[in-house]
Amino acid sequence: MSDQTAYTQSGLSASQLAQATIHGLAERLGETLMRHGWMLGTAESCTGGLLAGAITSIAGSSGWFDRGFVTYSNEAKVAELRVSPDALHHFGAVSEPVALEMANGVLLASPGAHLAVSTTGIAGPGGATPGKPVGMVCFGFALRVDDGISSRAVTHVFRGDRAQVRLAAVDYALRGVLEFIGEPV
Repeated sequence: MSDQTAYTQSGLSASQLAQATIHGLAERLGETLMRHGWMLGTAESCTGGLLAGAITSIAGSSGWFDRGFVTYSNEAKVAELRVSPDALHHFGAVSEPVALEMANGVLLASPGAHLAVSTTGIAGPGGATPGKPVGMVCFGFALRVDDGISSRAVTHVFRGDRAQVRLAAVDYALRGVLEFIGEPV
């Protein structure tokens, strides 16, 4: 069944369907984190708090969500998350190295968090540069392990307008966290 057919049959708009999917993913993530006894933290740039908003829309999320950082400017990334000015200069804010530093920075700034996710990207309509198109979002995932942090980054390019890119990034981040901790999506 196509997405358009699903929208028509459900009576929901594409945005409403995306919101419902995000809500379901956030619920599932919460159940998983509660089972593990883990707390999550977020660092957001292009999603501007939408990820933390999706998480805190779930009743009881205080049992598994520690905190969220919205670090839209480079200065905020450096001050709040200890992102290296060199990484910002060499790779740019929209890069996997910066996404990793953002996710790791959440764990460094949040002793109670076990797991972190970050988003940094170009939601549009402007802001594209050579090699970094509108819709490009870099994600960082970090997990405390033993006496260190295990992390990974991934980049995805989403299609759509600014609102669609941001919603798609929230969906991808939630799915990515589940996958990162070994949960099937």
